Amino acid sequence: MTVLVVDDPKAHRSTQQVTAPLLSESLRARPTATRWAATMLDRDAALTRMRSRHVEASDHIKIPRQGSQWVLDWLDEHPGATWQERWSATGVEAAGRPWRQIPLAWLRNLGRESQWNDEQFLRSLHIVFGADLIRPSLSWLCIAAFGSGSLARTMAAMRDPAGFAELRAKCTADPNVSQTALTRNLYRAAALVSAMGGTISDITPGDVVEVLDAEASTRGTTIGSTGLFYRLLHEMGSFGPDAPATLRHLRVAGQKTPEQMIDQYQLSSDHIRGLLIAYLKERQASLDYSSLTSITYHLAGLFWADLERHHPGIDSLDLPAGVAAAWKRRLRTITRSVTDSDGRKRDAEVERVSYRECLTPVRALYLDLAQWAVEDPARWAHWVAPCPIGREEIDRRKAKRHLKSRMDARTRERLPVLPVLVESVNRRRKEAAELFESATRTAPGATFTAAGQNLMRVAPSRAAAVKIWAVEPDTGQRRDLGREEEHAFWAFAAVETLRATGIRVEELTELSHHSLIQYRLPTTGEIVPLLQIAPSKTDTERLLVVSPELADVLSLIIRRVQNPKTGAIPLVEAYDDHERVWRPAAPLLFQRRVVGEHRAMSAGLIRKLLTAALEHSGLVNPVTGEPLHFTPHDFRRLFITEAVLSGLPPHIAQIIAGHRDINVTMGYKAVYPTEAIDAHLAFLARRRSLRPSEEYRTPTEEEWKEFLGHFEKRKVAAGTCGRAFGTPCIHEHACIRCPMLWPDPAQHGRLLEIRDNLLARIAEAEREGWIGEIEGLQVSLAGAEDKLAQAQRRRTGQPTVSLGLPSAKKI
Repeated sequence: MTVLVVDDPKAHRSTQQVTAPLLSESLRARPTATRWAATMLDRDAALTRMRSRHVEASDHIKIPRQGSQWVLDWLDEHPGATWQERWSATGVEAAGRPWRQIPLAWLRNLGRESQWNDEQFLRSLHIVFGADLIRPSLSWLCIAAFGSGSLARTMAAMRDPAGFAELRAKCTADPNVSQTALTRNLYRAAALVSAMGGTISDITPGDVVEVLDAEASTRGTTIGSTGLFYRLLHEMGSFGPDAPATLRHLRVAGQKTPEQMIDQYQLSSDHIRGLLIAYLKERQASLDYSSLTSITYHLAGLFWADLERHHPGIDSLDLPAGVAAAWKRRLRTITRSVTDSDGRKRDAEVERVSYRECLTPVRALYLDLAQWAVEDPARWAHWVAPCPIGREEIDRRKAKRHLKSRMDARTRERLPVLPVLVESVNRRRKEAAELFESATRTAPGATFTAAGQNLMRVAPSRAAAVKIWAVEPDTGQRRDLGREEEHAFWAFAAVETLRATGIRVEELTELSHHSLIQYRLPTTGEIVPLLQIAPSKTDTERLLVVSPELADVLSLIIRRVQNPKTGAIPLVEAYDDHERVWRPAAPLLFQRRVVGEHRAMSAGLIRKLLTAALEHSGLVNPVTGEPLHFTPHDFRRLFITEAVLSGLPPHIAQIIAGHRDINVTMGYKAVYPTEAIDAHLAFLARRRSLRPSEEYRTPTEEEWKEFLGHFEKRKVAAGTCGRAFGTPCIHEHACIRCPMLWPDPAQHGRLLEIRDNLLARIAEAEREGWIGEIEGLQVSLAGAEDKLAQAQRRRTGQPTVSLGLPSAKKI
């Protein structure tokens, strides 16, 4: 297995592994051999092996006899008891990229200088590798890569005809694998067979990591199709049943031990290092991994590593007053990249917003040690020292007020432009889909017009044979229309789902087909679709009613990800970035196909898609003039603010948002008039004081019927009322004004009559001078036009599609 050795004089410090999980013995990279039977053959036996190994190879490759003798002559002039030792003595691998000069200079000294002789000699090296006389290193093979197709053909003919034929067949059968990817992966397999010996079936997951790391180190980056190479070998059965399903399982970081977490910061003091490790182990049982990582960062990174940089040799928690004060001053600021008015970027010291949050773990360390010293003095008493952080220094009341003020300003800034963003992502999705479909029907080299754009489809390169490329005739810019369509769709899906539910981004990525459940009213048989939100931050499960608009979005997502033949949604494993573990495979809704592999979308990808969507929308900050930025959590704040402003009681909003404390919910809601907040709090206090204790019991049959009756009474003339149970109608049944009305497309004609009637009444009021009537009628007109637009969108939208709701399990 490839490891990255940390330059540390202390023997007890652990090394940081590139591949996160510890593989079993059968899955690790095979050790590099120095002696094996073929490399110890004499010259005559080596020539015989080269010429006779796999007689059928002559049907696929032509063995240059003279070149083979020259290679052995050249190797014979170097010291060594085996062909491998003589190869190492030539200095070819140490020469790097200009390695050809060494053997070709030998040919020139013998008077055999010609292009034909050079080609014969270099081609014969492949024959030597195929006969297993020499096993070159993977790093040299990645640098050399000479005649990559020739090496693959030689290894296929001389070493493993069946294995290479199966690998080629799998690549050819997959329409998503380009010719370049096929050649690339055949060469990787040939390189591993050349360097490690054996056949393709002997390759292990560790070997794959070795060759990919060699590519990355020699080229600066991998050359693509890495996950495809691992997947192909896994499907061929080379790795065995215990191998991880994908290469990503080997690449992503797993959970670290407290020792590994502390050693990331390379502390000089073994005394303090031992303390911090013991402290983490003591708290590990009561914390999740994300919290443990955060504590490690604050204690080892921001606290002690900073002290060692500025006070070398420090070795005690008993800090002098000057040292503690200097550390706090440094902690108050952080270096950020800022942009000047002329557009130039520079580093500047800005105030650290989370200053007090950084002090809290350090104070907790000192206080925990003092408490534990009372309970177990033999173990902890010698660590106790005066705490350099006072209680008043971590008082966050003022900081919370500042945070509340900033978040409210951010919400008030984004709430008015939310409809613009929604319209922008929807329009971009439709335009991208129209461009992609038109380009698919257009032959390469021909021009086409779609979504108001004139483009010319270009013939794809070998590396992008499965992509749809187009070029703008005026600018010459090449565009990957498939990528544009995919990003536009998922940006639309993320925006619509986040704004309709107010869920966290982690909960968004965990939505699956199993999250859609249904409840059938026993009296009317009406199905109420619900969205089950899996426990995340607060470990609290909750159910949300699916609105018609959200149902449309979910149906689009399901149709996109489901198998077109079977209708099933692929099962994918998702990586939890916080806990550093892989979640069990599930039919996740937010998934996409990458090089033939279904992958769950990460929270980071969702954020990138939102950023790109904002750039296309053209929305700017009204104060700074810079592009407006949305985060997934902004939609959560917007959802709660809009819900409470629309009349939803805060305690209902608390349940929908999944907060344990109503004060957290009210903290999310942006402050508009302070009186509204005070009125809500007074109403809740009065209602709770008057509520009889009998209400905290199992509901009676009559009370349950009353609850079900609420759903039966949702139907109104213009559509369906979506207000929560137990809440009054805030518009006194003026449904046309109410945001909780879900208009029925079948009532489109009725809505037109209402709008026309309101227009006539406004004209009459203006004519008669009824000024008091006009304002109220205009509010009703705005509501009617909004409901009319919603009904129109649902009439002309996608056809009705079954969400495929899983059936309820009987308990």
